[in-house]
Amino acid sequence: MSIIERAVERLDQLKQAGIEVPEPAPRQPKPADAPLADAVAASASQTETGSLHAQPATPAVALQPAEPPAQQVTLDLSRLAATGFVSPEQPNSPIAEQYRIIKRPLLRNIQVRGATAIHNGNLIMVTSSLPGEGKSFSAINLALSIAMELDHTVLLVDADVSKPSVLNAFGLPPAKGLMDVLVGEETSIADVLLRTNIENLVIMPAGMPHRRATELLASDAMNRLIEEVASRYSDRIIIFDSPPLLVTTEARALAVHMGQIVMVVESERTTHSAVKQALATIDSCPVKLMLLNKVRGSGNVGHYGVYGYGYGYGYGYGYGRNESSPNA
Repeated sequence: MSIIERAVERLDQLKQAGIEVPEPAPRQPKPADAPLADAVAASASQTETGSLHAQPATPAVALQPAEPPAQQVTLDLSRLAATGFVSPEQPNSPIAEQYRIIKRPLLRNIQVRGATAIHNGNLIMVTSSLPGEGKSFSAINLALSIAMELDHTVLLVDADVSKPSVLNAFGLPPAKGLMDVLVGEETSIADVLLRTNIENLVIMPAGMPHRRATELLASDAMNRLIEEVASRYSDRIIIFDSPPLLVTTEARALAVHMGQIVMVVESERTTHSAVKQALATIDSCPVKLMLLNKVRGSGNVGHYGVYGYGYGYGYGYGYGRNESSPNA
């Protein structure tokens, strides 16, 4: 006879003996968390009787703090247009149209897939043989133009750490940047990024000057930094405004990481031998494009233009013209 059957028989015997048996109280529905409470109670009960060992409570998963947002800065878009830069306020200006042509082979190179894909194709260094040929002007305009694309974000890095000019061109005060990250004074790249009111454009300033800048640009810290900024966002293009190639060795140290290099050449000033010497220092880079700058236009006497001739050793060809007076 089962336990239940014996219990029923016992109740009948009590009732026949005249003993009043109270009716059991109706069972109350358990709250939604009752199974968990029952399990905890059962575990505690079993622990007291020695049938189970007490288990420490599992701590809640600690959420990692979100990456601190980049500092927000506001660029004067009207000032950009007035000083000859590409500006979202004037998307159809002559300079905007010209840089659309100049950037196109660079973007095509980034999109190459398969066996002919360019390693680090989204890392673009803008440089020159000598100072004053217009490399910073070109780097900034290239970054602004690409930032106006729908499918790309741009990080503009001022890597001309001995003579930085990006923040000044934008009318912004000095700020911590690349050098501060490399020497370890800032714990995160996010601490030195400047997010702008141009949605797809972020700036990394050069930061403080450092007497061992060349060694820092060739260090493992720089390798890690480049790897992080290049891989964090798959659609990000990183443009480095680098020092001139024939003045310091810093640009050469930076060039080994690049997938594409744009070399700005000043018309009627830079010699053919200087160009050849500069190109020899970056021979390892798979794609080099040249931008002929400050060309005196026949239709605009007294004005300067920039003509771009790009060759990518089989990866693309680009041509562009820019009517302006760049000197940076």
